[in-house]
Amino acid sequence: MSDKLYTVGKLVNTHGIRGEIKIVSQTDFPDLRFAKGSELILLDPDKHTQMPVVVESSREHKGMFIVKLKSYNDINDVEKYKGWLVKVAEEHLADLDEDEYYYHEIIGCLVVTDEEQELGEITEILSPGANDVWVVKLKNGKQALLPVIDEVILDVDVEAKTVRVHIMEGLLD
Repeated sequence: MSDKLYTVGKLVNTHGIRGEIKIVSQTDFPDLRFAKGSELILLDPDKHTQMPVVVESSREHKGMFIVKLKSYNDINDVEKYKGWLVKVAEEHLADLDEDEYYYHEIIGCLVVTDEEQELGEITEILSPGANDVWVVKLKNGKQALLPVIDEVILDVDVEAKTVRVHIMEGLLD
């Protein structure tokens, strides 16, 4: 059993008085992560205290998930967890198709152009719409935004933590 935990959301508030919580999802698989019976871990970001929990029920509501946890039946039971991160253990990660990656596999990768120029490191992933955008901290301290499209992202090697890209005209201006 691995001790690695991966963030799948943030508990931002309570909902009602029956112990339901509001979670802002930070996963591509919210239906899987917040499904009945899912084993999650609440983590206090300040004290690193962990609390294992099991989902009793959930529903999507206004871009968030309203989640009811087993054995938490009152607002007073869950209010103290506001601001905590919602994590999942590594053994509960779903298998991905080829050319699909978890955020934690991409963040930290070195970006190299098809002309062998090292650009910098991927620090963040944005999901603004049609395709994701990888934020790269360039060696000069500035940031570049790389659209995750076939014309730009040529190869991803998660083992070597490198991403090979083609820089189209105007992309770094």
